[in-house]
Amino acid sequence: MSQTALEAPPPPRSPWQLLYQSAHGLRRRWYRSRARRLKRPVISVGNLHWGGAGKTPLTAAVAERLRDQGLRVAVLTRGYRSEGRGVRIVSRGEGPLLGPLVAGDEPVLLAGKLPGVAVVVGPDRYQAGVQALERLSPPPDIFLLDDGFSHVRLERDVDLLIFPADDVFAGGRLAPSGRLREPLTSAAWASAVLLSGPTVRTGEDLAEALRPFGFNGPGFAAPTVVHPALDRHDETIASDVSVLLVTAIARPGEVARSAERLGYELADTLTFPDHHAYPPESLALIRRQWELSGADLVLTTEKDWVKLLGRLDLPLARLPLDCEPEEAFGEWLDDRLAPLLREDGR
Repeated sequence: MSQTALEAPPPPRSPWQLLYQSAHGLRRRWYRSRARRLKRPVISVGNLHWGGAGKTPLTAAVAERLRDQGLRVAVLTRGYRSEGRGVRIVSRGEGPLLGPLVAGDEPVLLAGKLPGVAVVVGPDRYQAGVQALERLSPPPDIFLLDDGFSHVRLERDVDLLIFPADDVFAGGRLAPSGRLREPLTSAAWASAVLLSGPTVRTGEDLAEALRPFGFNGPGFAAPTVVHPALDRHDETIASDVSVLLVTAIARPGEVARSAERLGYELADTLTFPDHHAYPPESLALIRRQWELSGADLVLTTEKDWVKLLGRLDLPLARLPLDCEPEEAFGEWLDDRLAPLLREDGR
């Protein structure tokens, strides 16, 4: 998407949409005085869309920045569609301790990408944070909520809301007839908004487009960068190979376009539902498709990689994806956190 002026859709007029919107507003206002607070500052990263919007890469980027400033960071995440129960320590900062079936694909991905950062999974983020403070040594200085915008039962100090450039406002309608899980008016609760995508250069237009919905914070660019594929040994895969692209994410089309931009020939593509667990029948399907396609290797995303590695006996590679927010965002975040960290004695 080229960077052009953004125009949000008009507010919904459907009685059902207005009812859903009111329900979301009431829920947020009800929890405003009832949300529980952890004993450390909390940053939330989330989105309004169903499906991927770039929140996990942004979480990783923020965690890296805070870690590199000398802070002990713990990511709190729910472990969506994982089979584990209760609070689980996925990483103490030295790589994954649990697999994706028990912990969830995104927590294991973050644990592998973020040395020096703890990752804790639990459906109740407050309890996950409390146990992180008790079980991690030394305890965290700051918490990051991955996919935390709608988790209003936990009080947060900074709320970051990310929007995908290829579907910025998701048509402006809530499910079931739309692609939003919260109305655009929920942006009024955000501290800052970020626009994510491979060609994004500014987030100012996004902030301005959200003003009529009550948002009055800043907007920033959060460009995504897809790097050349890496194999099992972290060696770069040359672009003169053909691949079977296998994905189980919300936006597989963007991955295919990224692979082609990097020069890989897509012999075939195979897509599964978001957060697919890849049971044995799916692995068998991938093998059959690979043999029929004549591809040199199977190419997948980092999120799928953690579920396929060691289970798929085929040449396998992944496309690393990073979020690289503009420096103005980092400076703004530092300013927001400085008084909080001083109050906390850090």
